[in-house]
Amino acid sequence: MSRLDELIQELCPNGVDYKPIGDCVCKTSNIKWATADGSYSYIDLTSVDRDTHKITEVQTIHTDNAPSRAQQIVLEGDVLFATTRPTLKRFCLIDNEYDGQICSTGFCVLRAKENLISPRWLFHIVSSSEFYFYVKENQKGASYPAISDKEVKQFKMPVPPLEVQSEIVRILDNFTELTAELTAELTARKKQYEHYRNKLFSFNVLNCATVGNSLNNIVVMPLGEVGIFTRGSGLQKKDFTQTGVGCIHYGQIYTHYGTYANRTKTFVSQEFAKKARKAKHGDLIIATTSENDEDVCKAVAWLGDEDIAISSDACFYTHSLEPKYVAYYFQTEQFQKQKRGFITGTKVRRVNTSDLAKIKIPVPSIEEQRRIVSILDKFDMLTTSISEGLPKEIELRRKQYEYYRNQLLSFPDNKATD
Repeated sequence: MSRLDELIQELCPNGVDYKPIGDCVCKTSNIKWATADGSYSYIDLTSVDRDTHKITEVQTIHTDNAPSRAQQIVLEGDVLFATTRPTLKRFCLIDNEYDGQICSTGFCVLRAKENLISPRWLFHIVSSSEFYFYVKENQKGASYPAISDKEVKQFKMPVPPLEVQSEIVRILDNFTELTAELTAELTARKKQYEHYRNKLFSFNVLNCATVGNSLNNIVVMPLGEVGIFTRGSGLQKKDFTQTGVGCIHYGQIYTHYGTYANRTKTFVSQEFAKKARKAKHGDLIIATTSENDEDVCKAVAWLGDEDIAISSDACFYTHSLEPKYVAYYFQTEQFQKQKRGFITGTKVRRVNTSDLAKIKIPVPSIEEQRRIVSILDKFDMLTTSISEGLPKEIELRRKQYEYYRNQLLSFPDNKATD
């Protein structure tokens, strides 16, 4: 019998209590900027990595420049859960480095009552499949789905004795630690890939790579002179059907698609498709709005044979370049730097198609475009494909963790056995 089995047999043989999260957490507080002194690290939604569930980049703020959403004080051991687009799984555990700092009101701050639950127990609960499906069922809003703090705290979770929690946390942490190490290595490789991708699209590297070509062989042109931007049409999630004509909703570009695709996740009816604006093979589909600067203008090259319907808050770019060359260019720092100058809006960030048309792109020969694509495809496979190398290993470890997590967090409700 394992140590965990012994503890369960000794301390909770008939099951455990299920309590709402709200009964197991403490009240938190907001900063009073009028009397605040000094500077703080600000944890925004994009500060939390969706894969590692670690805080990556923060902004230093003080009274004079604090964003309106910078309100909540966080302490070591707090669990942050993003309530805007909650199924994106932005959550993390606050460590000592960010004790006493500030987070966005877009997070629900969960501070464990440590006489009932441990912070890491709460962290694993928030990562569980049961919590995810609860959030998915209770989020509201089509374009910008969200769940309230009140609804988050109504989720009922198992509350075994602290000794049992501690042993389960120890087992699950062993899985997450190994996954974190593999993810850190993959992140380092991705940074190498991004560096090389940026170099491939720079003037000097392009010129050197094309032996015998002069500077005149590479032309820098506004996107509007190379192709045409067409705005998508009204398409909501309620319009989706099981089969029919393929469609891409702008929100899926953030969450589902990579650099290119030849199949859609969703469909619309033939009747709806007749009225919709449609992208064809080779077009680039671009999300023109987001809640953060990073995701604005995220794009996917459509390589399928059929024309597909595109939603509003997205556009498609019809051009004569190598499709994946344009898609990769949208990921480069050269593109991002230009894009940032055209972003407008506060809560919803946006780039208009008229401004997109002004962004410049280097246009080498079609042969050179294909050569660059061939190189980047290999890097992309190594860093994103779950069928190769580190991504495959990480995916296997995650599935292993999820299996054991769901098993270990499942307890009979002792009230049901009374």
